[in-house]
Amino acid sequence: MYFKEIKNKRLVLISNYAWTVYNFRLSLIEFLIAQGFDIIVLTQFDGYEKKLKNIGCRVYNLFISRKGMNPFVDIITLIQIFFRLFFLRPFCCLSFTIKPVIYVSFAMRLLNIPNIVMITGLGTGFLRGGWLTNLVKILYRYALVKATYVFFQNISDQQLFFDQNLVGASKCKLTPGSGIDLKKYFFSTKDNDHNPFIFLLVARLVWDKGIKEYIEAANKLHEEFPKIKFYILGPSGVQNRTAIPRSEIKKWNQAGVTNYLGEVEDIREQISNATCIVLPSYREGTSRVLLEASAIGRPIIATNVPGCKEVVLDEKSGYLCKVKNSHDLYLKMKKMYLLDQTKRNEMGLIGRKHVENKFNHELVCQIYLDTLLNL
Repeated sequence: MYFKEIKNKRLVLISNYAWTVYNFRLSLIEFLIAQGFDIIVLTQFDGYEKKLKNIGCRVYNLFISRKGMNPFVDIITLIQIFFRLFFLRPFCCLSFTIKPVIYVSFAMRLLNIPNIVMITGLGTGFLRGGWLTNLVKILYRYALVKATYVFFQNISDQQLFFDQNLVGASKCKLTPGSGIDLKKYFFSTKDNDHNPFIFLLVARLVWDKGIKEYIEAANKLHEEFPKIKFYILGPSGVQNRTAIPRSEIKKWNQAGVTNYLGEVEDIREQISNATCIVLPSYREGTSRVLLEASAIGRPIIATNVPGCKEVVLDEKSGYLCKVKNSHDLYLKMKKMYLLDQTKRNEMGLIGRKHVENKFNHELVCQIYLDTLLNL
């Protein structure tokens, strides 16, 4: 229906690397392609660009540092984005993650192209405090003043940007995360209490995901219940200020309590095999893995912070614990372990219904489409 209103069908998505685009934006991209948009992705190649090409995207490599700030590298990135957009002349640009959001804003001021910004989380630079946080806020304020719309994934992040005078209310839109395709995540229950009890944490291996607290809680719980399995799954060696050294990961496996399973492309089987999913993150946009766990029907334990508390129905679909508090996490994990499996299955069913009602990807896709049509 949009062809009568939009002649230029080129839509550019810019993110810091292809893995995040494929894993978090796949449903949106497929939906927009089905609507007739020509999707162009500008991102750092990491192997997932091939998958994006296979679903019909044009993909261009982006020279960008995902760790720290290097003026020389950042200027090259900015120049590359500007000239790529200058020659592509898209109808609109969608930018994800902090650096692309800021870089694109500079280019858009010169090119006069509508820019939709996605605040998918606050990031380490925003949360750590000090001079870096102050600099990030200044850059955000400059970037968002010319943004056409700014999308937030939870009301707390949106309110924080209001309070910090980083964005005006008229530009803001709220989405229930990136949504989840419920047709790809099949609900199931655990059969009985005789299977090994498995706690599983799925996340990038950075300290901000609460991995230190998870390790401490697991060690304490292991002393009481040595048969419990504690697993960690997710990419290591990521470019992030709080990235966990590989030497530290090796120590976990050597200690024999918490086992790191590496990284897999499709985590549905691992979530299905687990008894409970744990994410003690310090803050999220809207946690994708908690949505996936709830969709599959697994109870969850997460911190009572923005991006997690919206997904977990405390005492109903799982438990919320205090942030940066390994003892409280231990208590919640112990409480989950001592439940009857029938009760855990009931929690999983409540979680499934919650994501069906609030986080279906069709709701998110329609919000984006309506916004594009109204530009």
